[in-house]
Amino acid sequence: MKSILCVLSLMFATATLSLASDAAWSTDWEGAKTRAKAENKPILIYLTGSDWCTWCIKMDKEVLTQKEFMDFASANFVLVEADFPRKKELPAPLKEQNALLKKEYLNGGYPTMYVLDADGKKVSEDLGELKVGPAEFVEKLKELLAKIKK
Repeated sequence: MKSILCVLSLMFATATLSLASDAAWSTDWEGAKTRAKAENKPILIYLTGSDWCTWCIKMDKEVLTQKEFMDFASANFVLVEADFPRKKELPAPLKEQNALLKKEYLNGGYPTMYVLDADGKKVSEDLGELKVGPAEFVEKLKELLAKIKK
């Protein structure tokens, strides 16, 4: 009985996460690429040290969690986060995936953020270096989208 409840709980959690994926950062790289192709959207990938990187924490608080940014970004991009925390342990498969993403995309330090095409090719410079608020960040993303669509 306990195992059935555990399985049902896991299924419910998975379903809930997939329903929320339109407005949230995904950690599933392959799923994000598939979704980007299906929805004809670019990927916005964010490499972060969520629990130790001062600039990542600041960017998250001041830009990435703000309604203006989330409304625009979730409507126009597939959002992917690769986290490299120091205080919490990630599941082994996620750590392996993130290590590959780090090798491919990290631009020297955190935060690192790029707009990618659906195959994972960079189509922007590192946006993690921008020290702006949500409105300015959204404007930069709008400029990049316009270039991509040309």
